[in-house]
Amino acid sequence: MSPENDDGTDREPDLTAALDAVRRSTLRLLADLPRPPTALRIRAGALTLEAEWATVGAPVAVAPAADPVGVAAPVTAADGDPARHVVRAPTVGVFYRAPEPGAKPFVTEGDIVQPGQQVGIVEAMKLMIPVHADAHGTVTEVLRADGAPVEYDEPLIALSPLDG
Repeated sequence: MSPENDDGTDREPDLTAALDAVRRSTLRLLADLPRPPTALRIRAGALTLEAEWATVGAPVAVAPAADPVGVAAPVTAADGDPARHVVRAPTVGVFYRAPEPGAKPFVTEGDIVQPGQQVGIVEAMKLMIPVHADAHGTVTEVLRADGAPVEYDEPLIALSPLDG
């Protein structure tokens, strides 16, 4: 039996709406941060929000800097192509190529993408964090499989830059 409000109505829809609002706000917050935190705590009652980042000197793995919302960063490819751009994971999580199971992928090899175009999702602690390209280019390779676990800053999709 679901808990009820004082007027006898079900509290579940209120809780669901509140959790959805918190999830949306958290995604916006994470997208605005200069880099993903190592811990994030959110409380609704008397509003508490805490974000922690690894401190200097703490034993953490250091990866090359990347945009926290998962946009492309230029890298030199193993094949020696210095102009190759790679879309990287914005956080540790699970990479999804499509908006939902069974749906068409955001992009496939050969697709042309624009800066800001969503090319995937990384799920982290039930948060769906969009992954965007920052370069106009052609998708040359999808580097991680749908549903694959990924680490922060891990290459996900390779782009061949286009002018314009």
